[in-house]
Amino acid sequence: MEFFTHVEIPLGKFQLEPCQPMLFVGSCFADEMGKRFSDELFRTMVNPFGVMYNPASILHTVSRLAQAHQLPFLPSMPACAVITLGTNHVYIEKSTGEIVDNCRKRPQNLFREEQLSVDECFSYLASTVKLLIEAAPHIQVIVTVSPIRYRKYGYHGSRLSKATLLLAANQLTQAYPAQVAYFPAYEILNDELRDYRFYRPDMLHPSEQAVDFVFSAFSSAYFGDAMHRFLDRWHPIRKALQHRPLHPESSEYLSLLQTTQQSLRQLRKDYPQMPDITEG
Repeated sequence: MEFFTHVEIPLGKFQLEPCQPMLFVGSCFADEMGKRFSDELFRTMVNPFGVMYNPASILHTVSRLAQAHQLPFLPSMPACAVITLGTNHVYIEKSTGEIVDNCRKRPQNLFREEQLSVDECFSYLASTVKLLIEAAPHIQVIVTVSPIRYRKYGYHGSRLSKATLLLAANQLTQAYPAQVAYFPAYEILNDELRDYRFYRPDMLHPSEQAVDFVFSAFSSAYFGDAMHRFLDRWHPIRKALQHRPLHPESSEYLSLLQTTQQSLRQLRKDYPQMPDITEG
Protein backbone atom coordinates (compact mmCIF):
# COMPACT_ATOMS: atom_id res chain seq x y z
CA MET A 1 0.00 0.00 0.00
CA GLU A 2 1.31 3.46 -0.91
CA PHE A 3 0.36 6.54 1.08
CA PHE A 4 1.62 9.15 -1.37
CA THR A 5 1.94 9.55 -5.11
CA HIS A 6 5.19 9.53 -7.06
CA VAL A 7 5.81 11.94 -9.90
CA GLU A 8 7.35 9.88 -12.66
CA ILE A 9 10.21 11.79 -14.30
CA PRO A 10 11.68 10.23 -17.44
CA LEU A 11 15.38 10.45 -18.17
CA GLY A 12 16.28 13.66 -19.92
CA LYS A 13 16.85 13.76 -23.67
CA PHE A 14 20.37 15.02 -22.91
CA GLN A 15 22.87 14.86 -20.06
CA LEU A 16 24.58 17.76 -18.37
CA GLU A 17 28.35 17.83 -18.54
CA PRO A 18 30.62 18.70 -15.57
CA CYS A 19 31.21 22.43 -15.11
CA GLN A 20 29.23 23.37 -18.21
CA PRO A 21 27.66 26.84 -18.48
CA MET A 22 24.07 27.17 -17.29
CA LEU A 23 21.68 30.12 -17.30
CA PHE A 24 18.88 30.32 -14.73
CA VAL A 25 16.20 32.95 -15.32
CA GLY A 26 12.86 33.32 -13.59
CA SER A 27 11.26 33.40 -10.18
CA CYS A 28 13.06 33.16 -6.86
CA PHE A 29 12.83 29.37 -7.24
CA ALA A 30 15.38 29.80 -10.06
CA ASP A 31 17.68 31.39 -7.48
CA GLU A 32 17.25 28.39 -5.19
CA MET A 33 18.01 25.88 -7.94
CA GLY A 34 20.84 27.95 -9.38
CA LYS A 35 22.58 27.97 -6.00
CA ARG A 36 22.59 24.18 -5.88
CA PHE A 37 24.04 23.93 -9.37
CA SER A 38 26.72 26.45 -8.38
CA ASP A 39 27.57 24.24 -5.40
CA GLU A 40 28.17 21.40 -7.87
CA LEU A 41 30.59 23.64 -9.81
CA PHE A 42 28.49 24.35 -12.86
CA ARG A 43 29.35 27.72 -14.40
CA THR A 44 26.07 29.38 -13.53
CA MET A 45 24.55 32.73 -14.34
CA VAL A 46 21.48 33.26 -12.16
CA ASN A 47 18.99 36.10 -12.69
CA PRO A 48 21.66 38.68 -13.56
CA PHE A 49 19.12 41.53 -13.56
CA GLY A 50 17.12 40.31 -10.60
CA VAL A 51 14.22 37.92 -10.17
CA MET A 52 11.86 37.77 -13.17
CA TYR A 53 8.46 36.28 -12.41
CA ASN A 54 6.58 36.38 -15.73
CA PRO A 55 7.39 35.28 -19.31
CA ALA A 56 7.70 38.85 -20.61
CA SER A 57 10.30 39.80 -18.02
CA ILE A 58 12.19 36.57 -18.66
CA LEU A 59 12.37 37.55 -22.33
CA HIS A 60 13.62 41.01 -21.30
CA THR A 61 16.51 39.43 -19.38
CA VAL A 62 17.57 37.13 -22.21
CA SER A 63 17.20 39.93 -24.75
CA ARG A 64 19.42 42.28 -22.72
CA LEU A 65 22.07 39.58 -22.36
CA ALA A 66 21.94 38.74 -26.06
CA GLN A 67 22.20 42.37 -27.16
CA ALA A 68 25.19 42.90 -24.89
CA HIS A 69 26.76 39.57 -26.00
CA GLN A 70 26.75 38.47 -22.35
CA LEU A 71 24.94 35.14 -22.59
CA PRO A 72 27.23 32.61 -20.85
CA PHE A 73 27.45 30.28 -23.84
CA LEU A 74 29.80 29.59 -26.72
CA PRO A 75 28.27 28.19 -29.93
CA SER A 76 30.53 25.12 -29.89
CA MET A 77 30.06 24.20 -26.22
CA PRO A 78 27.27 22.29 -24.42
CA ALA A 79 24.77 24.80 -23.05
CA CYS A 80 21.65 24.68 -20.93
CA ALA A 81 19.14 27.31 -19.85
CA VAL A 82 16.57 26.76 -17.10
CA ILE A 83 13.48 28.97 -17.24
CA THR A 84 11.35 29.04 -14.10
CA LEU A 85 7.90 30.59 -14.55
CA GLY A 86 6.33 32.20 -11.50
CA THR A 87 3.20 34.03 -12.63
CA ASN A 88 1.29 35.29 -15.65
CA HIS A 89 0.57 38.60 -13.89
CA VAL A 90 2.41 41.64 -15.27
CA TYR A 91 2.62 45.32 -14.38
CA ILE A 92 2.29 47.85 -17.19
CA GLU A 93 3.52 51.41 -16.88
CA LYS A 94 0.55 53.59 -17.82
CA SER A 95 2.62 56.34 -19.42
CA THR A 96 4.43 54.01 -21.84
CA GLY A 97 2.17 50.96 -22.10
CA GLU A 98 5.21 48.73 -21.52
CA ILE A 99 5.56 45.78 -19.18
CA VAL A 100 8.03 46.60 -16.42
CA ASP A 101 10.25 44.06 -14.71
CA ASN A 102 10.43 45.97 -11.44
CA CYS A 103 8.31 48.86 -10.21
CA ARG A 104 11.32 50.12 -8.22
CA LYS A 105 9.08 51.21 -5.35
CA ARG A 106 7.41 53.87 -7.47
CA PRO A 107 3.75 54.73 -6.65
CA GLN A 108 1.32 51.96 -7.49
CA ASN A 109 -0.97 54.34 -9.37
CA LEU A 110 1.65 54.62 -12.14
CA PHE A 111 0.98 51.02 -13.14
CA ARG A 112 -1.86 48.71 -13.98
CA GLU A 113 -1.86 44.97 -13.40
CA GLU A 114 -2.90 42.58 -16.15
CA GLN A 115 -2.79 38.85 -16.78
CA LEU A 116 -1.12 37.34 -19.83
CA SER A 117 -3.11 34.74 -21.75
CA VAL A 118 -1.75 31.30 -22.58
CA ASP A 119 -0.94 32.44 -26.12
CA GLU A 120 0.80 35.59 -24.88
CA CYS A 121 2.90 33.57 -22.43
CA PHE A 122 3.81 31.15 -25.20
CA SER A 123 4.77 34.00 -27.55
CA TYR A 124 7.16 35.53 -25.01
CA LEU A 125 8.66 32.14 -24.22
CA ALA A 126 9.07 31.23 -27.89
CA SER A 127 10.90 34.51 -28.49
CA THR A 128 13.17 33.70 -25.55
CA VAL A 129 14.00 30.26 -26.94
CA LYS A 130 14.72 31.72 -30.39
CA LEU A 131 17.25 34.15 -28.88
CA LEU A 132 18.93 31.34 -26.96
CA ILE A 133 19.16 29.14 -30.06
CA GLU A 134 20.68 32.01 -32.05
CA ALA A 135 23.37 32.38 -29.39
CA ALA A 136 23.99 28.64 -28.96
CA PRO A 137 22.48 26.46 -31.71
CA HIS A 138 22.83 23.27 -29.67
CA ILE A 139 21.37 24.69 -26.46
CA GLN A 140 18.92 22.68 -24.38
CA VAL A 141 16.20 24.61 -22.55
CA ILE A 142 14.42 23.26 -19.49
CA VAL A 143 11.21 25.04 -18.54
CA THR A 144 9.56 24.58 -15.19
CA VAL A 145 6.77 26.22 -13.19
CA SER A 146 7.65 27.46 -9.74
CA PRO A 147 5.76 25.76 -6.90
CA ILE A 148 5.71 29.03 -4.94
CA ARG A 149 2.14 30.17 -4.35
CA TYR A 150 0.91 33.76 -4.51
CA ARG A 151 -1.37 34.59 -1.61
CA LYS A 152 -2.12 38.09 -2.94
CA TYR A 153 -4.04 36.59 -5.90
CA GLY A 154 -6.10 34.37 -3.62
CA TYR A 155 -5.41 30.66 -3.73
CA HIS A 156 -7.86 30.05 -6.56
CA GLY A 157 -6.32 32.91 -8.51
CA SER A 158 -2.86 31.52 -7.85
CA ARG A 159 -3.91 28.14 -9.25
CA LEU A 160 -5.36 29.80 -12.35
CA SER A 161 -2.08 31.66 -12.88
CA LYS A 162 -0.10 28.43 -12.58
CA ALA A 163 -2.51 26.67 -14.95
CA THR A 164 -1.90 29.36 -17.57
CA LEU A 165 1.85 28.88 -17.23
CA LEU A 166 1.55 25.09 -17.39
CA LEU A 167 -0.44 25.29 -20.61
CA ALA A 168 2.05 27.75 -22.14
CA ALA A 169 4.98 25.55 -21.10
CA ASN A 170 3.33 22.53 -22.69
CA GLN A 171 2.76 24.49 -25.89
CA LEU A 172 6.43 25.48 -25.87
CA THR A 173 7.66 21.89 -25.58
CA GLN A 174 5.42 20.92 -28.49
CA ALA A 175 6.74 23.78 -30.64
CA TYR A 176 10.40 22.98 -29.85
CA PRO A 177 10.52 19.24 -29.12
CA ALA A 178 14.26 18.94 -29.83
CA GLN A 179 15.37 21.93 -27.75
CA VAL A 180 12.85 22.32 -24.90
CA ALA A 181 11.92 19.93 -22.10
CA TYR A 182 9.54 20.37 -19.19
CA PHE A 183 10.60 19.54 -15.64
CA PRO A 184 7.74 19.03 -13.11
CA ALA A 185 8.91 21.01 -10.07
CA TYR A 186 5.36 22.28 -9.51
CA GLU A 187 3.95 18.76 -9.59
CA ILE A 188 6.61 17.40 -7.23
CA LEU A 189 5.65 19.88 -4.52
CA ASN A 190 1.89 19.63 -5.04
CA ASP A 191 1.47 15.93 -5.85
CA GLU A 192 4.41 14.05 -4.36
CA LEU A 193 5.48 16.00 -1.27
CA ARG A 194 2.01 17.51 -0.74
CA ASP A 195 2.51 18.48 2.89
CA TYR A 196 2.98 21.79 4.69
CA ARG A 197 6.06 20.44 6.45
CA PHE A 198 7.83 20.92 3.11
CA TYR A 199 7.14 24.65 3.17
CA ARG A 200 8.77 27.49 5.05
CA PRO A 201 6.87 29.13 7.92
CA ASP A 202 5.06 31.43 5.46
CA MET A 203 3.44 28.28 3.97
CA LEU A 204 4.11 29.67 0.48
CA HIS A 205 7.79 29.00 -0.29
CA PRO A 206 9.30 25.50 -0.41
CA SER A 207 11.61 24.59 2.44
CA GLU A 208 15.30 23.86 1.98
CA GLN A 209 14.48 20.17 2.26
CA ALA A 210 11.87 20.44 -0.49
CA VAL A 211 14.24 22.29 -2.84
CA ASP A 212 16.90 19.65 -2.15
CA PHE A 213 14.34 16.98 -3.08
CA VAL A 214 13.52 18.75 -6.36
CA PHE A 215 17.22 19.14 -7.13
CA SER A 216 17.76 15.42 -6.48
CA ALA A 217 14.96 14.59 -8.91
CA PHE A 218 16.45 16.97 -11.46
CA SER A 219 19.90 15.44 -11.15
CA SER A 220 18.47 11.93 -11.51
CA ALA A 221 17.00 12.96 -14.85
CA TYR A 222 19.92 14.97 -16.25
CA PHE A 223 23.15 13.75 -14.60
CA GLY A 224 24.91 10.96 -16.49
CA ASP A 225 28.02 8.88 -15.81
CA ALA A 226 30.43 11.73 -16.58
CA MET A 227 28.70 13.99 -14.10
CA HIS A 228 28.61 11.34 -11.38
CA ARG A 229 32.33 10.59 -11.83
CA PHE A 230 33.06 14.28 -11.36
CA LEU A 231 30.84 14.55 -8.28
CA ASP A 232 32.43 11.45 -6.72
CA ARG A 233 35.68 13.41 -6.71
CA TRP A 234 34.28 16.84 -5.90
CA HIS A 235 32.05 15.97 -2.94
CA PRO A 236 34.86 14.71 -0.62
CA ILE A 237 36.88 17.81 -1.48
CA ARG A 238 33.94 20.11 -0.75
CA LYS A 239 33.27 18.34 2.55
CA ALA A 240 36.91 18.73 3.59
CA LEU A 241 36.99 22.41 2.58
CA GLN A 242 33.87 23.09 4.64
CA HIS A 243 35.26 21.32 7.70
CA ARG A 244 35.99 23.61 10.64
CA PRO A 245 38.42 21.82 12.98
CA LEU A 246 38.60 22.29 16.72
CA HIS A 247 42.41 22.23 16.48
CA PRO A 248 43.48 23.82 13.17
CA GLU A 249 47.17 23.58 14.14
CA SER A 250 47.07 19.81 14.64
CA SER A 251 49.18 17.61 12.39
CA GLU A 252 46.10 15.57 11.46
CA TYR A 253 44.25 18.59 10.15
CA LEU A 254 47.27 20.02 8.36
CA SER A 255 47.75 16.66 6.64
CA LEU A 256 44.09 16.59 5.64
CA LEU A 257 44.35 20.13 4.30
CA GLN A 258 47.40 19.30 2.24
CA THR A 259 45.77 16.19 0.79
CA THR A 260 42.60 18.13 0.01
CA GLN A 261 44.49 20.89 -1.77
CA GLN A 262 46.38 18.33 -3.82
CA SER A 263 43.11 16.66 -4.81
CA LEU A 264 41.63 20.03 -5.72
CA ARG A 265 44.60 20.93 -7.90
CA GLN A 266 44.34 17.58 -9.70
CA LEU A 267 40.59 18.04 -10.20
CA ARG A 268 41.18 21.49 -11.65
CA LYS A 269 43.83 20.04 -13.97
CA ASP A 270 41.46 17.33 -15.16
CA TYR A 271 38.56 19.81 -15.53
CA PRO A 272 40.16 23.10 -16.62
CA GLN A 273 36.72 24.62 -17.18
CA MET A 274 36.05 24.52 -13.41
CA PRO A 275 34.97 27.86 -11.94
CA ASP A 276 37.04 29.42 -9.18
CA ILE A 277 36.08 28.34 -5.68
CA THR A 278 37.00 29.38 -2.17
CA GLU A 279 39.50 26.93 -0.81
CA GLY A 280 38.64 27.04 2.84
